[in-house]
Amino acid sequence: MTSSATAPKTDYLVVFISYLSFVVLGMPGAMLGIAWASIERPSIQKTFELGLSDVGALFITTTIGYSLASVFGGRLFGRFSSWSLFLGGSILAAVALLGYAFLPAWWMIVAAGLLAGFGSGMLDSGMNIYFAAVFNARLMNWLHASFGVGTLVGIFVIQTVLSNAGGTWQTGYIVAAIIYFIVAVLFFLTRSRWVNVGRGSHEEGTHAGISARLTLRLPLVWIGLVIFLCYAGLEAVGTAWTSPLLNIGRGFDAVTAGLALGILQGSFTAGRIFFGIILPYFKPSTLIRACSVVLIVTTFLLIINPLPNTLLVEILNGKIYFVMIVLAFYGFCLAPIWALMVTYLQERLGPLHGANAIGFMVAAAGIGVGILPGIAGKLAEISSLEVVPVILLVLSIVIAGLYELTVSRRLQARLVPATT
Repeated sequence: MTSSATAPKTDYLVVFISYLSFVVLGMPGAMLGIAWASIERPSIQKTFELGLSDVGALFITTTIGYSLASVFGGRLFGRFSSWSLFLGGSILAAVALLGYAFLPAWWMIVAAGLLAGFGSGMLDSGMNIYFAAVFNARLMNWLHASFGVGTLVGIFVIQTVLSNAGGTWQTGYIVAAIIYFIVAVLFFLTRSRWVNVGRGSHEEGTHAGISARLTLRLPLVWIGLVIFLCYAGLEAVGTAWTSPLLNIGRGFDAVTAGLALGILQGSFTAGRIFFGIILPYFKPSTLIRACSVVLIVTTFLLIINPLPNTLLVEILNGKIYFVMIVLAFYGFCLAPIWALMVTYLQERLGPLHGANAIGFMVAAAGIGVGILPGIAGKLAEISSLEVVPVILLVLSIVIAGLYELTVSRRLQARLVPATT
């Protein structure tokens, strides 16, 4: 981690606003997981008479916008002030969410996804670049814990809205848009407090203007892209399809399925807070490896669903409690991997390629969010929703395997040549 030459002390107001921005950043995806498909409640699928996998179109457009903003994240930081990028991203995302709530046709909402993706991509990649350059790994971890808080808030908002008589899913997106506008105002009011990363006022070393092609020549960057794509898939597929898997696939009632998703997101948030505290006392490699093993075990347990169909298990609601415990461990151990990977790759790649690489990896994560839930939905239509935990297992194994490649001593010189 580097520190700002112009802001040697941590500005906790900036940190607070950053965390608040990630709270609202986490809300829409979590709301979609409940608002999209339900047996008992109003849903987007019912409103527009869509198929289960049609949500993939929205994921694709948001991914395109998100990826464009993320790929050029390093370059944008070399041209514009930090606060103006965050302000612009918040406003674009807010306008798009209002479009979700008020546009009369599904294809219009899909088109608005481009705007939503670009706005959230500016905010997400921008904050990752900013925190990697200005703050430490602990604050980075808690930044992403705030995203987890946002998913909980999103679940609470959409559950509350849909539980009320006459409540509609559109109201949830209006609430998220209002919070985005509030964050935009805060960015503007505190504009003098933000370090302009990459524009000369920050400590030398960011080098936001380096050619993207040079960064993309590094094998470590490409491995990182796949890791972040798979990691985002673990988050997005789990968030989008846990509730439908349990409600539609396994027969749990909608409230219980929503509660299970809340436990997943709650443990995810708790994990990021917890690991942010213990991070200084453990090697990052130890934490990444331990969490990867737990992810593989928990996703395997979700597949086999081992409790028998006995009367005692049914009376004790054994299957429900088992799934909730497994999801809690899954979310808890998924939590720290993003921040640990960002920090690890930033250190490995150095200041010369760091900003570009983080932007690319956030873009790869956006592609994972945009493509993998849609693929999961299509496979679920072809087979069944039981394909969801299988996808999660495969992604967990890929992340664990690729991380081991990045730390292999025999491959160090090849992954990041000394000339860089």
